[in-house]
Amino acid sequence: MISAKMAKALNEQINAELYSSYLYLAMSAYFEATNFKGFAAWMKIQSSEEYEHAMKIYNYLIQVGARVKLAVLEKPNEEWKSPLAVFEDAHKHELYITDRINKLANQAVAEQDHATNIFLHWFVNEQIEEVASITLIIEKFNMIGDNKSALFILDRELGMRAKA
Repeated sequence: MISAKMAKALNEQINAELYSSYLYLAMSAYFEATNFKGFAAWMKIQSSEEYEHAMKIYNYLIQVGARVKLAVLEKPNEEWKSPLAVFEDAHKHELYITDRINKLANQAVAEQDHATNIFLHWFVNEQIEEVASITLIIEKFNMIGDNKSALFILDRELGMRAKA
């Protein structure tokens, strides 16, 4: 039902999504260590969402009769120069994941794998939301500049994020 090439690419995406979860958990740990509890909570929820993305692909591969093959995860960064730098790295990472998802969708179209193409639509839409969310946070950081009071207000605001 699914080509070996597509199954391999989806397995690689599982690994990319698990790395995303790991990266955001490392960012959460950094924020915990630097006493930004709201940013830490936001990143912990983000980590959980990325794990759920990996599991969506995992379950899809099983459903279509393909073998799930997990790979070693790269160690994520654990230090940043500022809270803004963390979110800038998260933004770069989401753009990278968006590119990967788009390439998967292109591959599904090229292989005329309609089931996988339809399955990937959710991820395409999710990436629009992910990039927009982090872009907005970066814009808020840029608005507040060096205002420490505003930084703590932003930390509190992001800490109110509810799990989706």
